[in-house]
Amino acid sequence: MGSKSPRSAAAGKDRPPSAVAELYRYAGTRAPLLTVGCVLSAIAGVMMVLPLVFLWVVVNEFLAPAGGVPDQERVLFAAWMAFGLAVGGFVVYALGLMCTHFAAFRIAGNMRRAMAAHLAKVPLGYFSSSSSGSLRRVIDGCTAQTEDLAAHKLPDFTGALLAPVAFVAVTFWFDWVMGLVCLVPVAVGFLSLGLMLGGGAKRDGQSFMERYQAALVRMSAAATEYVRGVPVMKMFQQTVRSFKVFHAAIVDYRRMATDYVRFCEPAYMVQLVAVNGTFAVLVPAGIVLAAGAANFAAFLSNFIFYVIFSGLTSMLLMKVMYSSETVMMARDAFDRAREVLSTPVMEQPSQAQAAVPTAFDVRLQAVGFTYPGKDDPALSDVSLCVPEGGTVALVGPSGGGKSTLASLVARFWDPAQGTVSIGGIDVRRIPAADLMRIVAFVFQDDRLLKRSIRENVRIGRPQATDAEVHAALQAACCDDIVEKLPQGLDTVVGTKGVYLSGGECQRIALARALLKDAPVVVLDEATAFADPENEAQIQRALARLCAGKTVLMVAHRLSTVTRADQICVLDGGRVVERGTHEGLLAARGRYARMWTDYNQAVTWKIKGGDGHVA
Repeated sequence: MGSKSPRSAAAGKDRPPSAVAELYRYAGTRAPLLTVGCVLSAIAGVMMVLPLVFLWVVVNEFLAPAGGVPDQERVLFAAWMAFGLAVGGFVVYALGLMCTHFAAFRIAGNMRRAMAAHLAKVPLGYFSSSSSGSLRRVIDGCTAQTEDLAAHKLPDFTGALLAPVAFVAVTFWFDWVMGLVCLVPVAVGFLSLGLMLGGGAKRDGQSFMERYQAALVRMSAAATEYVRGVPVMKMFQQTVRSFKVFHAAIVDYRRMATDYVRFCEPAYMVQLVAVNGTFAVLVPAGIVLAAGAANFAAFLSNFIFYVIFSGLTSMLLMKVMYSSETVMMARDAFDRAREVLSTPVMEQPSQAQAAVPTAFDVRLQAVGFTYPGKDDPALSDVSLCVPEGGTVALVGPSGGGKSTLASLVARFWDPAQGTVSIGGIDVRRIPAADLMRIVAFVFQDDRLLKRSIRENVRIGRPQATDAEVHAALQAACCDDIVEKLPQGLDTVVGTKGVYLSGGECQRIALARALLKDAPVVVLDEATAFADPENEAQIQRALARLCAGKTVLMVAHRLSTVTRADQICVLDGGRVVERGTHEGLLAARGRYARMWTDYNQAVTWKIKGGDGHVA
């Protein structure tokens, strides 16, 4: 309850000073382009102000000409200067944006590469405990926000900050009294802007922008899960409210955004009135000052200049507001990207520590493990041995720790206590590439990539020939699947109506594992989603896959484990029984009761309304 959240911890001493510093860090060799772009944008901002000065010269020549006749050459020069500065300002601004865009593309690319490279090093279990929707939101959404900051908002912000300096200098140059009058609404507008961008009081240590981004991440993650569950929702004719997490995320976002809009409404109204009503201050001030003007014509030309010039205030304040908002969003985006980059990586052995096993027995000794963020251990003091070429099956109730134990062999996670070894070598000393070559893992919900069947199978061994791919598919009993596909092995799964059943996907995944030909095989509910016909074919494929291999098998269907060399019953993260099928039945313990219940479930049939067996 009292512990700090990861977001609070991220705000510590290691936090970079600003989002701009992060931009320069990710810009790499293109960082100078970011500086050049901002400088050009600032110059463009000043050039956009100066045309009004030359327009005043033109107006002044007609209203208060020296000698009673406007100086034609002076008028033409001022007009051309105003036109040239306006056009030049747009050109300089465009060049500045070109520079910042080149830098922004590099920033976005470097951010994506950094996160992708880091995620490639984290334990595989991280992806099962992290929402794919939230990760996608961080990698794509947050990167897009920082790209927009570098490409557009940072140069706009720089120009919008320098332009008011030129604005103040020009206003005080002609008439300092009228300049002060013009600055009154500007000051009110900036105060209102600061109040809005402050976001109000922090809640739970988070500003509005942090809460806003957190709400977007929650909605993205919930939406992904909702879309995945649409078939179930339609089957049972449920509404979106059936998905409480998604609905709660939407309501939370709506409440948060509504509260912020209500908070900003008074300040925004004051700002709009101030910046758009400058003339309401200038006109009374002009009437008062006109009475004491020594040269009314000169005063009138100055007054017209200030009326026209004050129109810039609205544009400048809006640029500052939108740019400041983007800077705040980008700062939060960097914080979220930093959370991904701060995820602990799977430690790799040094060259001196690295070792590759030559034997392939699997041993767990006094293993304990607790999932990150959890208090109760998933495994406690578990020891077992899978001899080379032998098969050990893990059975027990759901949540007993079977899949967790199996995942430790392939280093999805590392144990908190004890050791997991292959061939007598701790898996933490085996380089990741060698460990992945040694262990083949078949999941209960193996998914195929949106690629051809050939490419999906070849993932097991990229250098495999077509003949080897064909042999693996045949060994996995996939001939009937390939025959019905429109382009055979070149058919892309998931396109143009080409979809496979769960059992068919499982057989393709088994072909992939067969092609890999790893000496250690971990099976996690490999027949979970198979119908009877697919299960028979999967069992034949599993027999070929496991022949002569070291096999650790997780199973709920007890009929699949009767021939295992040893069966371990896990409950509450501990091994409560172990032995052969016959030995455990003779012991009349936990396994014997599970076996009785399983056989009753297999023979159970639904009775019809007349009481007869259906």
